[in-house]
Amino acid sequence: MDRKIKMGMVGGGRDAFIGPVHRMAAQMDNKIELVAGAFSSTPEKSRLSGRDLLLAENRIYDDYIQMFQREKELPEGERIDFVSIVTPNNSHYPIAKEALLSGFHVVCDKPMTMNLDEAMALNKEVNDSGLIFCLTHNYTGYPMVKEARQIVMNGDIGMIRKAVVEYPQGWLADALENTGNKQAAWRSDPVFAGASSCMGDIGTHCANLVEYITNLSITEICGDLTTFVPGRKLDDDGSVLLRFDSGARGILWASQVAIGMENGLNIRIYGEKGTLEWTQEEPNSLWVRWSDKPVEIRRTATDFVGSAASSNVRLPAGHPEGYIEAFANIYRAFAEDLSGIIDGSDDHNPSKDYPGSKDGLRGMSFLDAVVRSRASDYKWISLN
Repeated sequence: MDRKIKMGMVGGGRDAFIGPVHRMAAQMDNKIELVAGAFSSTPEKSRLSGRDLLLAENRIYDDYIQMFQREKELPEGERIDFVSIVTPNNSHYPIAKEALLSGFHVVCDKPMTMNLDEAMALNKEVNDSGLIFCLTHNYTGYPMVKEARQIVMNGDIGMIRKAVVEYPQGWLADALENTGNKQAAWRSDPVFAGASSCMGDIGTHCANLVEYITNLSITEICGDLTTFVPGRKLDDDGSVLLRFDSGARGILWASQVAIGMENGLNIRIYGEKGTLEWTQEEPNSLWVRWSDKPVEIRRTATDFVGSAASSNVRLPAGHPEGYIEAFANIYRAFAEDLSGIIDGSDDHNPSKDYPGSKDGLRGMSFLDAVVRSRASDYKWISLN
């Protein structure tokens, strides 16, 4: 392909958190360029945000409908090739649906939709469209997460018995949503976040990560959601027991009221022959524990990791790579897939290593089951 892939963005304007992350990640490997956007539900803020990013005035739009209508009138090679959706949860589905109907491929922040019904509909629309869809469960982009998955797939630790995944944060230990904090406000509001805050925001990352590394599917859950902060409308802590299709068992804990914790995602996989341990705040190390030999600490970009990990690094060993680079690995895999489609050199390959609409549907099925479990007296709830 003799040009960069052209990206449009919906959301991610001034004061946003995840929008700038997407922009940095998308453009890191020089395969993608941002050329257009509708950056806010407020037209003036969208225009100011586009100017901040030095976009051409005629490519800064008042809303996503206007952007899709005008962009599809431009010649191929000039118009956007895909849209990146970085808005609150409640608008993911209508924006993604309109993008697909307009002929644009989609990258969407998680969770995929507001609820399971929307997720089922969007997954079908993606499959019917012939276009590709990427969901940015970015933690699967870390090299040592890919190393852990490869170890499991190779059978090195044997059949998996237990998986424990935790995601403690402490930033919502107080009612930050009442102080004017925009990020806290929409996450705590069911109108924008949906039926769950904590479990929807970070618990879905846990479910996605454990299924990705183990290559197993969660089939049943027993969940408990709690709201600790008085007056808060949605959950801020949750614990879930997991059953997998292989017979393995698991424990998932997500909290945003764990004081002193920053972004403490971690996972432990216990197999018949060994154990894997990885933590997001020290992402360049993977602990591998064996029953019959010393503990190993495998490090990013060394000669002792497999091809899945080594193909997702940019720097030599000892030069830490982290959150933005993991995000960029998702965008790079998507861009390589999309490049082949645009120039006709390769058909879309569903096995390419980035999360898609099927993963988004899995996440919403998990979240739906946890919410149903909270309200049920039944011990085990099956995923739909």
